[in-house]
Amino acid sequence: MGRNRTRILLRFSSSAGLIPMVSGAMNTQKSNTMRWVFGVAALVVLVIAGALYWTGSKPGPAAASPNSAAATEHGPGKSPGGGMPAANVRYTEAREYTLRRTLSLPGSVQALTSSTVAATVPALVVEFPAKEGMRVKQGDVLARQRSTTLELTLASQKAALKEAEARWKLAESNLNRSKELFDSGVVAKQQYDDSQSEYNAWVGRTDSLKAEIARIEDDISRTIIRAPFDGVVTAERTEIGQWLAIGASVVDLLRMDEVEVRIDVPERHFDSLRMGATASVTFESLPGYSVQGRVTAIIPQADIQARTFPVKVTVHNEHGRIGAGMLAQVSFGAGEVYSATMVPKDAIISRGTQKFLYRVNGDNTVEELAVETGSGAGVWIEITGPVRPGDKIITRGNERLAPGMGVNASPLEYTVPS
Repeated sequence: MGRNRTRILLRFSSSAGLIPMVSGAMNTQKSNTMRWVFGVAALVVLVIAGALYWTGSKPGPAAASPNSAAATEHGPGKSPGGGMPAANVRYTEAREYTLRRTLSLPGSVQALTSSTVAATVPALVVEFPAKEGMRVKQGDVLARQRSTTLELTLASQKAALKEAEARWKLAESNLNRSKELFDSGVVAKQQYDDSQSEYNAWVGRTDSLKAEIARIEDDISRTIIRAPFDGVVTAERTEIGQWLAIGASVVDLLRMDEVEVRIDVPERHFDSLRMGATASVTFESLPGYSVQGRVTAIIPQADIQARTFPVKVTVHNEHGRIGAGMLAQVSFGAGEVYSATMVPKDAIISRGTQKFLYRVNGDNTVEELAVETGSGAGVWIEITGPVRPGDKIITRGNERLAPGMGVNASPLEYTVPS
């Protein structure tokens, strides 16, 4: 390397001397000027060459040893697949169960009871506490009507009743006296009959007033419009200051502690339906939410064009998550019996429309498997895919795994489906 650089310097020096020799025929002044110019150029070239020499001779950073990099790739306590510590997980063995094929049909949620609460007394609305969306209990006040006129009429009728009762007693006394005189032959039968008629009239008048008073009291009580059942107010039909005639709408009320799901069953499955049969119901707008219901109505009148039969499934809605009009999917057993491979639902991992699970291999690494799910039974679910009964399927800690990762797996038991 040093010998080559020496040759380069000599070549530059020689060039600086040869050029003036070629130009020797020129005049002396011009020759001296050219020598000076080329001398300066040669000096600049020498400086650049020296700088290149010293820069190229500096030692660069030592290359990393391949052996040292490889030595740090794996270490004690690392998983054989990815250089990460083995993950602690729980597994449950896949099992084989006997199931009945399910019929799954779309349906729509309906309120079990839907009512338009109406006024039964003609009067003015003076209070209207009911509001849309309000949940009410049976007997809660929805509206109050003005009852002043009825209360005044009631007071008048009660006063008339007191008078009638007084006259009734007087008529009874006169009747008893007339009877004694008639029996003694002192008065004629006509007078006795008049006393008897007077007494009967006041008895009737008293009974009539009592009935009228009871009617007015009932009218007064009905000026307070109450919820006929537990439910939700879905619409307000009146307001304060409005006159309500008999039958005028006050609110729309839905009973939602139980709801009905109406489905249309194809005629080929109609004979397999039974009253009281259980069904699993899911909802498009409530992912992961499933409830059990029972068949409460099978209507044996098919739609002429679709050839389907209306069926109603009743489900409990104590948490109020289900709303009228929701789209539902109803599944119930309506086919032959078959054997299925099942795993706990906790084993299933969803990514978009695809579903996966992890299986523990013999070398304590995990394998990711794509599966399809089917019918459910308690906390277990049917799967279709490369899983066999007895395979160790991860049910705890599977959300942080990757294919090939090492694991420390321990068993976890689930309640066996009945």
